[in-house]
Amino acid sequence: MPEKSDGAVSAELARTAWSALEPLHVLVYFTPEAEPGYAGIGLETGTGAAYFASRSAPMGAVGPGPVAAAFYNFNPELVAAVLPGAWASAPPEKVVRARFGIADRALSAVLGPELLGSPGLAEAAELARTAALGAAGHRHGRPLYAGHADLDWPEGGAHLVLWHAATLIREFRGDGHVALLAQAGIDPVEALVTHVAAGPYKAPALRRTRWWSEQDWAAAVDRLAERGLVAAGGDPEAPVFTDAGRELREELERRTDELSVPAFAALGAEGTARLAELAAPLRDAVLAAGLLPGTRKR
Repeated sequence: MPEKSDGAVSAELARTAWSALEPLHVLVYFTPEAEPGYAGIGLETGTGAAYFASRSAPMGAVGPGPVAAAFYNFNPELVAAVLPGAWASAPPEKVVRARFGIADRALSAVLGPELLGSPGLAEAAELARTAALGAAGHRHGRPLYAGHADLDWPEGGAHLVLWHAATLIREFRGDGHVALLAQAGIDPVEALVTHVAAGPYKAPALRRTRWWSEQDWAAAVDRLAERGLVAAGGDPEAPVFTDAGRELREELERRTDELSVPAFAALGAEGTARLAELAAPLRDAVLAAGLLPGTRKR
């Protein structure tokens, strides 16, 4: 793992640690525990209400404007269709408790008794908590991190501490990435187009889940083509980066890694590398469960 000789955390090492923790966090969105858990507190399923309410609940009973701004790449009309209405069925405090319960059950099922009770998980949880708390001095301009950082740390086991810390680290990084997209003049739909151009994502799936029309998508492709970032005249469903577009995408990823360093600085390079090492088998167990997109078993 890359480390700086002075013991500071490098951007590359920060990315390595985040990558090891990220599947532990995102499991909460795809576990079979999610739908009955949120339905049980009155949130309508299949509409996006559970996703938007559960991720934004730490910020209070916010309306659609702040949520669309913070989440960035969703059509504001989709957010407005479920917020603030969701809070009438399930106030934020209730949603937060339900989300922790879902994370508890999901991780317990996926990791199993051996990993749940392992010294490695307990050590990873304390390292991740130290990292997440250390990022608090850099919360300004990071609304999702700040909201989640205001929550009490969960009780019920080291796996929940680790999950909450992974959530804080994830939102800290994501807030920084959104700031960079805005600075680069990449709007929400254009950001999704660059995802398709960069990797295995498919345009129809991103449009459907983010509520953008084919016309919205084609217009975003045209805007990026006018800026010389994707090839002009191609299939909008399969945009192709120009050299300039690829360089911009790589620069945004590099700078996102740099902005995420404060989330690990309290650990130093040695502690961050140790966290990544300890989280790796936990990540592998989550991926092996086949619940996350791209890992689902047929």
